[in-house]
Amino acid sequence: MAWKTLDDIAFDGKTALVRVDLNVPLRDGRVSDPSRIERILPTLRHIADAGGKVVLLSHFGRPKGKPVPEMSLRQVVPALESALGGPVAFAGDCLGQTAQDAVAALAPGGVLVLENTRFHPGEEANDPDFAAALADLGDVYVNDAFSTAHRAHASTEGLAHLLPACAGRLMEGELRALEAALGNPARPVVAVVGGAKVSTKIDLLGNLVTRVDHLVIGGGMANTFLAAKGVPIGRSLAEHEMGETARDILRKAEAAGCRIHLPVDVVIAQEFRDGAPNEVVATTACPDESMILDAGPETVAQLCALFDTARTLIWNGPLGAFEIAPFDAATVTVARHAARLSKAGQLVSVAGGGDTVAALNHAGVCDDFSYVSTAGGAFLEWMEGRTLPGVAALDG
Repeated sequence: MAWKTLDDIAFDGKTALVRVDLNVPLRDGRVSDPSRIERILPTLRHIADAGGKVVLLSHFGRPKGKPVPEMSLRQVVPALESALGGPVAFAGDCLGQTAQDAVAALAPGGVLVLENTRFHPGEEANDPDFAAALADLGDVYVNDAFSTAHRAHASTEGLAHLLPACAGRLMEGELRALEAALGNPARPVVAVVGGAKVSTKIDLLGNLVTRVDHLVIGGGMANTFLAAKGVPIGRSLAEHEMGETARDILRKAEAAGCRIHLPVDVVIAQEFRDGAPNEVVATTACPDESMILDAGPETVAQLCALFDTARTLIWNGPLGAFEIAPFDAATVTVARHAARLSKAGQLVSVAGGGDTVAALNHAGVCDDFSYVSTAGGAFLEWMEGRTLPGVAALDG
């Protein structure tokens, strides 16, 4: 990768336009989860400590090209001030005289938030004139929002071609982690893909079988694959119409030398509720009236043994219905084993996706994986092998 980092740019006396993701959850007008804010702090502090002006660009919600008061970034400023431990200025527009005056008034080392870029239709249209107006506000462009890198918008892609550009610390860490996982990984490589639907991850599975040595399929997706192989799955969640697609992926995996792992035993119950009566049966022995809700202990043991032989792990999606006990057991046990191997330096583990982050948090191991991405859509598109416009724009 040829992209530059913060270390390649002299920020003293410069105005840095920093694309971040401040699309954070609010409750009663206050930020309820500051995780995304906390992860951009190293970038903001680096620029400020180097004597640069820090001007933040971000979207918030889906205002569809017009101002929506409920989607103003003004609401995020108090949380930013709390995280930074100092004042943060705000401008009521992201371009024009309002923005120009706010940037001019900002002292070196200061931080300014410009209003929601999506209040203008030119943002999502990646309009050249809109991007040029943004570029007029600064001297350097820093992208620290991998979570929006799959969008070719003015502030994520267009702006990178108009100013000296680099990746921020969060973006840099994400790209290095992803390169270590799929770009040039230590082998063997194991990928875990779980969740409910095969239909939402066809491209993902198709790419992974050509890139990894072992592919573990869990959750409702595993049920679809089992059914496609003629295994009875009772009333389990599955996409029976995706049977031929599942069989095609199995064929592609075999041709590519990728071994697919499906559950060999499962936890079944007749109802999906907390503490529902359940039992462990062989995968081939699910009664008609029951549902498969988790992988069984023999499957867990096999996966832990597989991880012991691996050098790289990529994880997206849970192995079972982890939201409700006791159907979280497989996900929790296997995740904790991967975390132990990662902490011991035996495994490079990269995980991402909304359900994945929730599952790893539930297991208490988010901090023990080598890297956990909160990027969602961008992480999935990267796993699918797609070019991300926001990353490609930094290359070179």
